[in-house]
Amino acid sequence: MAISKVFEYEHKVTPEEIDGLGHVNNQVYLDWFMQAATRHSEAAGWAIERLLALGEGWVVRRHEIDYLLPVMPGETVKMRTWIETAEKASSERHYEIFRLSDGKKACCGRTMWVWINYKTGRPSRIPEAVVAAFAAWTPRP
Repeated sequence: MAISKVFEYEHKVTPEEIDGLGHVNNQVYLDWFMQAATRHSEAAGWAIERLLALGEGWVVRRHEIDYLLPVMPGETVKMRTWIETAEKASSERHYEIFRLSDGKKACCGRTMWVWINYKTGRPSRIPEAVVAAFAAWTPRP
């Protein structure tokens, strides 16, 4: 069972996100994953400013991305993300991106995040308050 509920929003593809092959560039999906994680964290009350003030926070250990279908210029996608696990110093976040034009999944993936002390760069235990904030967060209707 996932730690958090699904955080989702829609995004209209911009011309800058299109590559020479006429569809969304592969790098853009990773950017979208990072934006979704940031927005979800902000919604749960853990914006980057709060993490910096604490002196601890997240860094990426590993990304996995599955490119399933192309997303074309002018399309709108639904971004979805949630926290699947949070154990000791690491957390796994999942992502799904759907084309609104046909409802099909265009991309999915996951990121392994590690909670570190920003001064030492060493892993640290994820604070209970962080896990509790994501577990308690609920989407607004």
